[in-house]
Amino acid sequence: MTSEPTHIEEQAPAEEPAPELDELASLQAERDGFFDRLQRVTADFENYRKRAARDQAAFAQRATERLVSELLPVLDALEGALEAAGEHEEAKLEEGVRLVHRQLADALGKQGVAEIDTDGKFDPHVHEAVLSQPSEAEEGSIVNVLQKGYRLGEKVVRPARVAVAAPIQPEV
Repeated sequence: MTSEPTHIEEQAPAEEPAPELDELASLQAERDGFFDRLQRVTADFENYRKRAARDQAAFAQRATERLVSELLPVLDALEGALEAAGEHEEAKLEEGVRLVHRQLADALGKQGVAEIDTDGKFDPHVHEAVLSQPSEAEEGSIVNVLQKGYRLGEKVVRPARVAVAAPIQPEV
């Protein structure tokens, strides 16, 4: 018997990717995930910014509309007073001007505007001393109001312009 040489083919082991390539692919996938999340967060933030700007503009528009609707009756009353002045009806003119003043004060009051108190001692946070007058009143007290001051909530919109009492100087 002749023996045939037996050929056993050696199978090469399946090539496994190098551990470095596995790690690189994993890191790239992680990077892609982070990049995707970053893009989503950026888009969400941009949408939020635009929505907040729209909301702020709408709020300002509503506030302006409310103020205008409060002031329109004042404008109407002022037109009536001017018509009365044109007809030389002094009593109606005075009544009309008082009505306009009252309506305007009410409209501003509804918006949170309040007059600054000018009774008592001078307060530099809410009063502006324009001049000092010799007076028998206590030194530093307000003796005359030259222009009323107003607050909007707690904020001073315009300080009250006042004259403050100064001691009377004896004549020499």
